[in-house]
Amino acid sequence: MKGFWNRIAKVDLAGHTAALEPLDDALLEKTLGGKGLCTRLLLEHNPAGVDPLAPENHILFSAGPLAGTALWGACRHGVFTKSPQTGLYSESYSGGTVAEYMARTGLDALMAHGASPGPVWLEVSDQGVSFHDAKDIWGLDTFETEDRIKAWIRENRPGVRNCGVICIGPAGENGVSFAVIENDYWRSAGRTGVGAVLGSKRVKALAFHGQGKKEVADPEGVKAFVRDFAKASRDDPGVQAYKNMGTPMMVDIMSNVGSFPTRYWHKGRASHQGAINADALHSRLDVTPNACLHCFIACGRLSTVKEGPHKGLKIEGPEYETIYAFGGLCEVPTIEEIAYLNDLCDRLGLDTISAGNLAAFTIEASRKGRIEYGIDYGETEKIADLLKDMAFRRGVGDLLARGIKSAAKAWDMEEEAIHVKGLEPAGYDPRVLKGMGLAYGTSPRGACHLRTTFYKPELAKMIDPDQIEGKARMLTEWEDRLTVFDSLIFCRFYRDLYQWEQLGKVIELVTGLRLDRDGMRAIARGVSDDTRRFNLREGLDPADDHLPVRFYREKLPETGKVIGREQMLQLLKEYYEARGWDEEGRPPGP
Repeated sequence: MKGFWNRIAKVDLAGHTAALEPLDDALLEKTLGGKGLCTRLLLEHNPAGVDPLAPENHILFSAGPLAGTALWGACRHGVFTKSPQTGLYSESYSGGTVAEYMARTGLDALMAHGASPGPVWLEVSDQGVSFHDAKDIWGLDTFETEDRIKAWIRENRPGVRNCGVICIGPAGENGVSFAVIENDYWRSAGRTGVGAVLGSKRVKALAFHGQGKKEVADPEGVKAFVRDFAKASRDDPGVQAYKNMGTPMMVDIMSNVGSFPTRYWHKGRASHQGAINADALHSRLDVTPNACLHCFIACGRLSTVKEGPHKGLKIEGPEYETIYAFGGLCEVPTIEEIAYLNDLCDRLGLDTISAGNLAAFTIEASRKGRIEYGIDYGETEKIADLLKDMAFRRGVGDLLARGIKSAAKAWDMEEEAIHVKGLEPAGYDPRVLKGMGLAYGTSPRGACHLRTTFYKPELAKMIDPDQIEGKARMLTEWEDRLTVFDSLIFCRFYRDLYQWEQLGKVIELVTGLRLDRDGMRAIARGVSDDTRRFNLREGLDPADDHLPVRFYREKLPETGKVIGREQMLQLLKEYYEARGWDEEGRPPGP
């Protein structure tokens, strides 16, 4: 099948060996690559019940069949493993430029297991996989690591002008359960602790380069599609909104409906909204829109702090989720200070959503007298110190590094803790947006906003946010389409532009495979069933699909809203039925 190399690299880190093995068309047709392929390989190769930080846990990297083409929104890669944060299925995606270099290596995926005897970094090219000593870069932050490896490639590989590097920081090296894998300085495979898995294997980084060029089924058709798609989409109101304001525009949007999580989920609106929203970012920092490769949306904000103690700090961001996590949950007072904390997390290799949630949770614990640790809302430097303690596992930071479930149990705060399956939610309060409650509950990786992005239809009033009956069926259709996105590995912000018709068209142009809407949904359902089977095998219980008890009991002061337990039960019941699962959420068949 076109669009694929029909090849995977299987890497044994303990023995520093790599074998190239074929992937047959039948498997690729059933999975479409990306998430579908890697989920199937995890099911086949990972031992049931394996410790996520044990050598036997596998970690997979894939760029999907569309990477290496000119298709808009396709320069993304995914990382798949068993999560040290949740003990369940792990998927994490990142944009930037790396997927382009991955696509030139002649591989559809790389799967690694075992643990290296000492620190290494891997060079992955169309010539194979090479192992390099990483003792001299072990301990460096992510920016320094990326710079050092790119310099080494330029100096030692004649003719290779650049490469794509993914790497971990100190948090990954130290096994922090929510450590990320960074690339292009500011891009992150940012959730579920994939960086900790890489660190447990003593792998500091992977560098990708090569001269391979994929064959697509219809090269001229791809060119025409790319041209016409851009012409039809560049002036789309959603595209223009992201290009002009970036994701920080969500601060005002969510605040206006009382769903901007603030003060560790006790409020739905921040009193200092005007100091942390998109207007603040664009007026108080020097901002230039920044895009991933093959993208005309350019949602990224390349920002430089203009005044104050952090003057000169340059960062891509902060994104909405980082603003909510620090500016909302921790009540950090200004956009400049949020940028400072964002930069610290990027360099250390920490997921900003989990880090912000855990910092706010620590503030709550301190205020309630559960711990003796002097920290309060809005205290930026103390939050910064706590982030460093998490990354280097010092003092209270060592407990937090194990994740929210461990900290909540140790501090006798399990009913106060906000998470699903051990993963903290993004910045959309499900007491207001009920569909997001179902999205958080049923996402295989925990409280994830990206598997369905169901805040979009609820905010756009495509469906009433308070509606319960029938909502699950609509959510599963969104989820199915975005599961196809994750197998092809498209960017989420193209979700309004690539509807079923466009997805079917690009699949045919690139792979030659003809699929109608029902055919694509059948593949998506198969992938969803596989992820559910993986989680059930790892001990998932239907109770794990529920939300934190506070969402059922604690009303938001701005709206008086909760999401009722009975409402959630109905949403889950209808979701299982729409998925064709039994009443315990088990898919049919083996």
